[in-house]
Amino acid sequence: MQTILGANGTIGSLLAKELFSYSNKIRLVSRNPIKVNETDELFPADLTDARQIEEAVKGSEVVYLLVGFEYKLSIWQDSWPKLMKATIDACIKYNAKLVFFDNVYMYDINSIPFMTEEAKINPPSKKGKVRNEIADMLLNSIKSGKLTALIARSADFYGPNNKTSVLLETVYKNFKKGKAANWLIDSNKKHSFTYTPDAAKATAILGITPDAYNQVWHLPTDSNALTGKEMVSLFAKEMNVKDKLTVLPMWILKILGLFIPIMREMPEMMYQSDRDYIFDSTKFNKRFNFTPTTYNEGVKQTVEQTKF
Repeated sequence: MQTILGANGTIGSLLAKELFSYSNKIRLVSRNPIKVNETDELFPADLTDARQIEEAVKGSEVVYLLVGFEYKLSIWQDSWPKLMKATIDACIKYNAKLVFFDNVYMYDINSIPFMTEEAKINPPSKKGKVRNEIADMLLNSIKSGKLTALIARSADFYGPNNKTSVLLETVYKNFKKGKAANWLIDSNKKHSFTYTPDAAKATAILGITPDAYNQVWHLPTDSNALTGKEMVSLFAKEMNVKDKLTVLPMWILKILGLFIPIMREMPEMMYQSDRDYIFDSTKFNKRFNFTPTTYNEGVKQTVEQTKF
């Protein structure tokens, strides 16, 4: 049984499609799971409840942790450690392997211009400290010999119908409304984005590969990182709209935070936007002979397939 915790998210639904190539025993776990494949097992559960997590994991060969909590520090600090502990405990109890879908918030600020799996761990933000804490929980369980697991890390997302992508929110949606695209802090810096179908395909490959476990992997991402201006221009070209861009400086984000709760969470993360942010997936690409989707093709597919 391949079990996806947080199955209703963008990566969860794509992962379910990819896993069907390897198994017809897929369990989708969320508050209100929706079938992706005809044979999927739907398992409604509250993933803030350790007992329900244990029941969801029971009988699993591999568990994929893809949960996304509200982007709020207080919720992350409270919910993430509890979820990780409960998931690790359940996987150990039922001898299930664990695949954790992670981000790059725990990397040192000086690693951001070129991130590999060996990047220094030194989170510069409070959210990064939470991510570091839960990653350490998993890695320490591996070191103890009790757990077989891996961490699959992604850069910022983009891809068709991805409602959690900042890129789609600030560029695609603005262009659809006839507005200028927005970019945070500095549009002249390069910024890697992971194409969600590639991320899902790679996560499935890692999950079914025995020797991929007990290590960290960067998910496949086009090595030709573009600047903000270049990425916006790609979207404008594919959407056949005027290439218009407004850069939002830090002081505007802070003012917006007075009125928009989600914007209050942004300033501490802006170190990822005031310098180049380049994500290297050479390790995965070489091991699995994988060629990441180019930005030209990824933006084309995103514009053609997105329905909102």
